[in-house]
Amino acid sequence: MSEAVLQTRDLRRRFTQGDVTIEVLRGVDLAVGAGEIVALLGPSGSGKSTLLQAVGLLEGGFEGSIRIAGREAANLDNDGRTELRRDALGFVYQFHHLLPDFNAVENVVLPQLIHGAEPEAARERAESLLTALGLGKRLDHRPSKLSGGEQQRVAVARALANRPPLVLADEPTGNLDEATADVVLAEFLSLVRGEGSAALVATHNERLASRMDRVVRLHEGVLA
Repeated sequence: MSEAVLQTRDLRRRFTQGDVTIEVLRGVDLAVGAGEIVALLGPSGSGKSTLLQAVGLLEGGFEGSIRIAGREAANLDNDGRTELRRDALGFVYQFHHLLPDFNAVENVVLPQLIHGAEPEAARERAESLLTALGLGKRLDHRPSKLSGGEQQRVAVARALANRPPLVLADEPTGNLDEATADVVLAEFLSLVRGEGSAALVATHNERLASRMDRVVRLHEGVLA
């Protein structure tokens, strides 16, 4: 495998409810190579979302090592985690979480401006990504005027806008009908590969997982 853009070692997460301790992640060792698309397969409750939250640096409370793009994240403070998340990660969720008052282009431009891009370059990049996803004629439409599949395409473009080394996707087609999910996933995979990013995609769908470069299975907090 090529050099790992994501590597976890002995990653653990436990929750305490009263006198009961629940171990959600029980020592996960995972590596994703640069440019590799990996499906994280497992049923609901297996810990997929918890694992993505860990490697996405979205919350604390984890034990073990998380290395992203060569940087150890486990010991970073809040500012350090925010910086690494901004520079190295893109996110696609089951629900698109687009900003409702902004059109498609603006939703993809905004994260680039936060990252320091010039407005003209950011708009050019946004239009290019959205056009590649078949939205060239929908650039000025707000989310409420887009179909579910179109909204998720905008979310994909937003995730890739800053050219992150790693994209994390949590059931990215789980809120779509089967036919639309197939199309959106195909476009997602094509665009990620074309951009040269790596991706870790959580899903419970065996058929969709089989279209990725490699499949890892999470069962009761352990990778099988």
